[in-house]
Amino acid sequence: MKTRIAIIDDHQLFREGIKRILEFEGDFEVVAEGSDGSEALSIVETYRPDLVLMDINMPDINGVEATKQLIEAYPDTKVVVLSIHDDENYVMRALQTGATGYLLKEMDADTLIEAVRIVAEGGSYLHPKVTHNLIREYRRLTTERGGAAVKQEVRRPLHLLTRRECEVLQLLADGKSNRAIGEALYISEKTVKNHVSSILQKLNVNDRTQAVVVAIKNGWVEVR
Repeated sequence: MKTRIAIIDDHQLFREGIKRILEFEGDFEVVAEGSDGSEALSIVETYRPDLVLMDINMPDINGVEATKQLIEAYPDTKVVVLSIHDDENYVMRALQTGATGYLLKEMDADTLIEAVRIVAEGGSYLHPKVTHNLIREYRRLTTERGGAAVKQEVRRPLHLLTRRECEVLQLLADGKSNRAIGEALYISEKTVKNHVSSILQKLNVNDRTQAVVVAIKNGWVEVR
């Protein structure tokens, strides 16, 4: 079965680009488009998409408020927010309204496809750059005591992961995309995806964001 998707964004060219990328994949179908947050509710009511890609900056009703209304009316609908903002305040507001994904518009096609698949399967997805910013803020709040940061001791989880998987996990915490990880380690993007899948399975988590959070809590990666 195909994942049915609605795109809500006030820039037509951006919508068309997203639609072309998604429909090139055999398991996605864009069933509706809208240019304003006020259209989102009626679009979901009419087309009942599995997932909504929602721009955060739109006239009339912005993406955060539209997501809130949408989730209240249709709690099973999954929403991935699209934004130019990587500030943690924007991210937290979007997640608090019920969004299960947050993508920056600077994303590449592979990131978009990966995010949609993960969210459609019941996981959550944050753009790697957003993840890195949130993790840095989390680290700052949890390690600072009286203005002085606690020295970070990194213990690689070699009892769980291979050395290469530890390297990949560190680069995930650094906010690197699969492509950037491949370039850093001189391996193919497909190999990176295999390593990430293995890491998720071994850590018993659903997505890369959860993997990084687990790694941070256990002191397995350096936040830099």
